[in-house]
Amino acid sequence: MLTHLQIRDFAIVDAVELEFGPGLTVLTGETGAGKSIVVDALTVASGARAGADQIRAGAERAEVCATFDIRKAPRALRDRLDEQAIEADDELIVRRVLTADGRSRAYLNGQTVTLQLLREVVGELVDIHGQHEFQSLVRPVAQRELLDSYGKLEPLVGQVQAAHRVWVDLLDRLLQLESQARDRDARLELLRYQDGELAALDLQPGEFAALGAESQRLANSGRLLESTQAAAQALYEGDGGSAHASIAQAVALLRPLQHVDAALAPLLPLLEEASIRVSEAARELARYADALDLDSSRQAEVERRLAAIEDLARKHRIAPAELTARREALRDELASLEHIDHNVATLRRQQTEALGQYRELATRLSAERTVAALAFSRDISQRMQGLGMRGGQFQVDVQPHQATEPQAHGLDQIEFRVTANPGQPLRSLAKVASGGELARLSLAVQVACTAGDLRCMVFDEVDSGIGGAVAEIIGRELRALGERAQVLCVTHLAQVASQGHHHLRVLKLSDGRSTRTQITPLSGDDRVQEIARMLGGVQVTARAQDHAREMLDAAVSVPAAAAPRARAKRVKPPA
Repeated sequence: MLTHLQIRDFAIVDAVELEFGPGLTVLTGETGAGKSIVVDALTVASGARAGADQIRAGAERAEVCATFDIRKAPRALRDRLDEQAIEADDELIVRRVLTADGRSRAYLNGQTVTLQLLREVVGELVDIHGQHEFQSLVRPVAQRELLDSYGKLEPLVGQVQAAHRVWVDLLDRLLQLESQARDRDARLELLRYQDGELAALDLQPGEFAALGAESQRLANSGRLLESTQAAAQALYEGDGGSAHASIAQAVALLRPLQHVDAALAPLLPLLEEASIRVSEAARELARYADALDLDSSRQAEVERRLAAIEDLARKHRIAPAELTARREALRDELASLEHIDHNVATLRRQQTEALGQYRELATRLSAERTVAALAFSRDISQRMQGLGMRGGQFQVDVQPHQATEPQAHGLDQIEFRVTANPGQPLRSLAKVASGGELARLSLAVQVACTAGDLRCMVFDEVDSGIGGAVAEIIGRELRALGERAQVLCVTHLAQVASQGHHHLRVLKLSDGRSTRTQITPLSGDDRVQEIARMLGGVQVTARAQDHAREMLDAAVSVPAAAAPRARAKRVKPPA
């Protein structure tokens, strides 16, 4: 349940805080006052796309913060929060910040999250229906999803989709293997030839790098020999001018003086160690020079080997170091092609089994949909009688899908059929329902599909295009829905507004330089005045006020719920 909503510098709202309770909360106001801004703010908090144009003029950023009571939240939501290490006991604070550069940041209980995670989490808490949401009722996909939602068939639908993915994957692999089988002989000949070349080369792992190093060494062997011999002479073998001789001379000079000044004594071990190190380095250089291979035939052999490796690598269009892996891949493909008939037969058997598994689950889903369709049809038909369509009938047809191949959603084609008048035949909903009838049917379907739903239901002028007694009936339906779930409704109809458990009025204020929106909770005479305004227009007469009181008195009583409170924070308009 939504308990608190804070909006700052969003659209034409400078700063406002709203507190919500259970039941039906209605938002009313003049056209253009900004009634839908609350819905837009909740949409942004739910992870919808948002941009810098939604930031209030003159502000650098906008912020929406929504607090939810999640004590009765679905287990799946808590599991999702646990996966992300987001601590949440009884409360979840959702925050979205929009900046002037077009970027946005999202937070759950103070922890930065991705928009995808925000959508997944808040989608379990809020269900928003826009002004023209009822138009989706005519789409076959929406009708199928509504039926599955009504029958609580989503888990079975998920199993059917998973089975379909397995079948499609096996089918793709089978088609690929059958395509390879058609070109098998030519491909086998090419692979065997390529494998023969690689086998003849017999390149060992790491050999190319080692040959490259050896080639460089052989090409510079003369220079290496000359430099190492000169270095050895400079260190040890030079007559009188070697490093070893210079160190020995220094030791001889300092040794007698250590008795004169004790500070020289620690230097002698360092010089003696340096002498030993120089001797060792000279011996290593001598061994290196002796080991240098100046054989020109070896150099030619290495160059030929490197050339052969590079030529074969160019032929395969890969790096020389990848030839070893290429040979392994060729052998794997050879083995696969040589046993392709067996592999094709195995894949065909697996694909047939997967198709059988899919059909078993899809057939079960069809049976469940048929049962749910009967209950759904009766439920909506009964609700139609109270929505100004007395004698009307609603029917959900579950027919085999015309597609020849299995579909991810099952074997069925779902169609909503309706007649609003007694004696008229049932026809497709898309062909016979008017806008007003669609709105009423949409509300009936939403009420039926949200039985026991704990999400906050938000309706943005879903009563558009209707009026009179039908509007009052829709208001009662929304109030009835509010008895089971938290409902927020933006409305321009007094018949709907009078049915709310709580009432918020939206005003647009302007001082000629700037404009802002103010949201105020109404009760008592203030609410009577607002309902009367909605009934009577600019001039609110005593008769309109009396009518407003009658409408409020006639509203069905519900258990007491905490009234919403609003705290508007005034921000001085920019000069």
